[in-house]
Amino acid sequence: MRKINFDHLAASPLLPEVRETMLPYLGEEFGNPLSKHLYGETPKEALEKARTQVAELIHAEPEEIIFTSGGSEANNLAVKGAAHAGEKKGKHIIASPIEHHSVLHPLKRLEKQGYEISWLKADGKGRVDPEEVAKLVRKDTVLVTVIYASGEIGTVQPIAEIGSIARKNGIIFHTDAAAAAGMMPLDTEKLSADLLSLAGNVFYGPPGTGALYKRKGVKILPLIEGGIQESGLRAGTHNTAGIAGMGRAAEITRVSQGEWRNRVKELGGKLIKGVLGNIEDVFLTGDPVNRIPGHASFCVKFIEGESILLHLNFSGIAGTSGSTCSSESLKVSHVLEAIGIDPVWAQGSVVFTLGIDNTEEEVDYFVGELSQAVGKLRRMSPILNAEDVSKFKDPPHDHHGETEE
Repeated sequence: MRKINFDHLAASPLLPEVRETMLPYLGEEFGNPLSKHLYGETPKEALEKARTQVAELIHAEPEEIIFTSGGSEANNLAVKGAAHAGEKKGKHIIASPIEHHSVLHPLKRLEKQGYEISWLKADGKGRVDPEEVAKLVRKDTVLVTVIYASGEIGTVQPIAEIGSIARKNGIIFHTDAAAAAGMMPLDTEKLSADLLSLAGNVFYGPPGTGALYKRKGVKILPLIEGGIQESGLRAGTHNTAGIAGMGRAAEITRVSQGEWRNRVKELGGKLIKGVLGNIEDVFLTGDPVNRIPGHASFCVKFIEGESILLHLNFSGIAGTSGSTCSSESLKVSHVLEAIGIDPVWAQGSVVFTLGIDNTEEEVDYFVGELSQAVGKLRRMSPILNAEDVSKFKDPPHDHHGETEE
């Protein structure tokens, strides 16, 4: 059976050059980078080389890079670390409602600890308003956190404007850029970012690798204590092979991302047009223009996204859903809820993210298989056969717009 990965934000294939870079640290160069003897010399060099490579990807300094186990840890370290470090100033945080769970859950925990969270509003395309950020700023505001681009609906935020507002007011600004790295240019200075999270697996590096950019002078408290690694901000033996691989992936990405972006953007546009042009009662979620290249997210009316994905999986196509299904209940995605999607249509959410290994032929095959799956499932749909389908609300904005050419 053929296998097509249209879920690159979950896992992208390791570049061959990255694999070669990692191999020595899984074999003869097994030493600890912090060891002062000969076994630590080469791993230490690899660690610092990777730090430079990741820094260059986002226009930062090597000493501003903290290696973590992934984007989720980087987000936790940024949010909790900045909040606790600044609690003498205040306990007020400004955040968007469409954050990844690794930001959302730490914020809710902080709320239980006495922090006040001011939640921004997102429009029907998933964008937040920088002017609202400015209006919510208070003397006791210690952190603003807004995701660079949503992995669920693809929308890219006006991060530079938000970062500028935070910096003018002396407030630490964090952005989760995990979903954007590799396809979007990232410049920490132009973004006015104080903290920025990355995940190595998104830009063709190894899984279980990540990094947090921390601007010089910004104070955060560690989550994991007990060692001097990463300037005392992340204790624990370094994953040298993974870090070396992430560094190599960052280096390749910095050189190739312009070419990658154009190629994947074209494929994503073809996929979106194919779906909207061949399947009725489907709408695009997120911003049709300002979105991650290669990102396509839809709500398919009258059927559940999980059922669609199951049928596509039988055809060898991998995707994901914006709705979380469990055996006991159906929970609507907080992102889709925040942008005003009716809960009934939100259950039909599906998300596809393309990469440099995908082809036009795969997109054509996908559109055909999706059309068949939707047709089959709609014939069994209890929603479609309901007496009054009109009671379910359509999106608050036009989500059928064309993608940018």
